[in-house]
Amino acid sequence: MSWFESIIDQEQPIRLLKNILLNRTIPNALLFTGTDGIGKRTAALVFAMACNCGVEEGLSAADPCGRCRSCRKIQSGNHPDIILVEPSGPFIKIKQIRDICDTLSLKPYEAKLRIVIISNAQAMNPQAANALLKVLEEPPERTVLILTALQTSDLLPTIVSRCQHIRFSPIHREKLKTFLIEKHGVNAEDAAIFSAMANGSMTKALFMIKKNSQANWICLRDWLLNNIGLEKTGSLSLEPIIILLSFAERLSKNKEIIQDSLEIIKTYLRDLIIYKYSPEKIINKDLIRKIQYASQKIAVKSLLSKIEAIQTAQKDIRANTNLRLTLEVMMLRLAGTGFKPRSQGLRNLEYEKNH
Repeated sequence: MSWFESIIDQEQPIRLLKNILLNRTIPNALLFTGTDGIGKRTAALVFAMACNCGVEEGLSAADPCGRCRSCRKIQSGNHPDIILVEPSGPFIKIKQIRDICDTLSLKPYEAKLRIVIISNAQAMNPQAANALLKVLEEPPERTVLILTALQTSDLLPTIVSRCQHIRFSPIHREKLKTFLIEKHGVNAEDAAIFSAMANGSMTKALFMIKKNSQANWICLRDWLLNNIGLEKTGSLSLEPIIILLSFAERLSKNKEIIQDSLEIIKTYLRDLIIYKYSPEKIINKDLIRKIQYASQKIAVKSLLSKIEAIQTAQKDIRANTNLRLTLEVMMLRLAGTGFKPRSQGLRNLEYEKNH
């Protein structure tokens, strides 16, 4: 299997990258968008290997050999001309971009093409974004910038317009399930749960099977559903508001599990909808009796509204809003209190605190 083909379920973006290599039409800047953990960074590194591969037949096939000195140095992270920029804390700061500018003012040490990979480019603060824009307006010779981001709307339009955009999609659930079974020996039932909870992210699925057993995930799920009342009745409106806000506070103190927790709740809500039409397709099969009861008690419109509340919270958390306040608002919306935050108010809190 070639290096590009090892990136699972991304046939279209890989085909575009191979065409760029075959036609020798490498742009000054590329933008890879899509959710976390689906292969954007891996594709950027493989592309860097292909651009600098020392084996001619490897390059002519638009795929790196993986064996030459250049490929091995890139794989090990020791190539001086392959530069990776990542957020420092919640943001990519202007100093990081200025350091890159200083480096780009010099010729590459040994690479045919110097590659700068800016991972999670949506984390650039405004000053950093403007500094990068100047680089894109006057791109250095023998240099390619590859930005990865969740979506184009998270970046300045002027940055997006100067990049060739390639979109990566979430990995299909069945392909992720098959990969976990065949490559990691996960049994079919566990693989179905992990692939559903991973929401199309290979990184998240691998984290689940390496760092947590299924039992831990079930305990987390049961704790979440029990604390917010979904497991009992399917409706949070029966829970006192003080309990819901207290739960939001406790969850906000466990930052490492927040996004996973929201995915678990969202998956359960989806099961309540799916059960109405295709009960055999639910994910939480061990909770089928509770899902059956709760599904009968709550309307589809209400469930969709709750899922939207979680999705809004996830987006706000990625935008570095005030965590506790975001979760409190989400819990109130899940409970159907009719509470609606003022437009953009939450999203500005954390940004203002950091500037």
